[in-house]
Amino acid sequence: MKKISLFIAITVSVFCLAQQSLKENINLKSVVDNAAQKMVQKPLINAVSIGIVYQGQEYIGHYGELEKGKANLPTNQTIYEIGSLSKTFTGTLVAKAVLDKKINLEDPVQKYLSEDYPNLKFNNHPVRIKDLVSHTSGLPSMLPLPINAFFKDFTNKNTPENINNVLKNYNQKDFLRDLHTVKIDTIPGYKFSYSNAGIELLSSVLEKVYHKKFQVLLKEYLAQNIQMKNTTITLTKKEEENLAVGYHCNYNDIVMKMPTLPWGSSGNIKSTLPDMMKYLIYQLKNNPEIAESHSPLVKIDNTFSAGYAWRIMKDEKLGTLYKHHGGVFRSQCFIYIIPKYNLGVFIITNQSGENTSKDMQEALNEIFEKIEKNS
Repeated sequence: MKKISLFIAITVSVFCLAQQSLKENINLKSVVDNAAQKMVQKPLINAVSIGIVYQGQEYIGHYGELEKGKANLPTNQTIYEIGSLSKTFTGTLVAKAVLDKKINLEDPVQKYLSEDYPNLKFNNHPVRIKDLVSHTSGLPSMLPLPINAFFKDFTNKNTPENINNVLKNYNQKDFLRDLHTVKIDTIPGYKFSYSNAGIELLSSVLEKVYHKKFQVLLKEYLAQNIQMKNTTITLTKKEEENLAVGYHCNYNDIVMKMPTLPWGSSGNIKSTLPDMMKYLIYQLKNNPEIAESHSPLVKIDNTFSAGYAWRIMKDEKLGTLYKHHGGVFRSQCFIYIIPKYNLGVFIITNQSGENTSKDMQEALNEIFEKIEKNS
């Protein structure tokens, strides 16, 4: 009986060691390549770049072609427009400001504005810093207000040009003027309503408390804390040469880049895959700013809480995760931070259409499924 027990124990031990070895030796390249190749076979997907960090392993893959028919593969030098992923960077800077005691989440934003905005409240409930960073302020998606109609007609071929015409000369002074036209129609802090304008407004707050331009704050923080030296809002002429071109919906013409927003904090950051890999690794670290920025600020429902610009989700298989989607006229991307598996993924394509996010999510789900089976 003892021999049988010993045999079973040895067998179980060998099996566990084999399983552990399998987990340690997952082929990230194969996992990512398979998912990406399926994605670039979709009719409207031209180029895809994916970066993944998992249990200390790292892999970057580039696929397809940036321009139709030119076979020009993206590279580690390719600079992408990451759109609304910019908000997670802004959220991190807001978290730092909270820890630095420069601002308080409960502060009314009015405290940091030079002009009086009696409209930034509802029934004596003022819009707070917390409300802005969690998209529960009640501010509109964009300012000036008329531009929101164009975004509702996103697939129209003329939409990029129409939006560009509105924003090309739209500056911070214009934004703060138009902020007076905003009407808050619900108590801030409860209802999730995605607002680029709210994140842009936070930039002015950060500038006031740190006495520096937002882009300076951003670049200093990224360089000093994450060694991200190829991530910025405004590109030099040399950097512009590496900026990825892209396509809008099902149209064959290369489309213009996203025009500059007043501060750029809600959608104008550009980055490379190697820099985004550093960002993934940083987001998985246990440091005060990341811990604060991952705090759930407002519970929206049982599976979704709003954090410092992050969407904090509870998933049956992946556990608590942090995600964000980014999209401009000619690119879309996703970032996922999944602490349960020490996993971070960034995916981006130079196409922006109705099904682009769905195509990316399918690729991500395939990657997640293989990671889960290996864990």
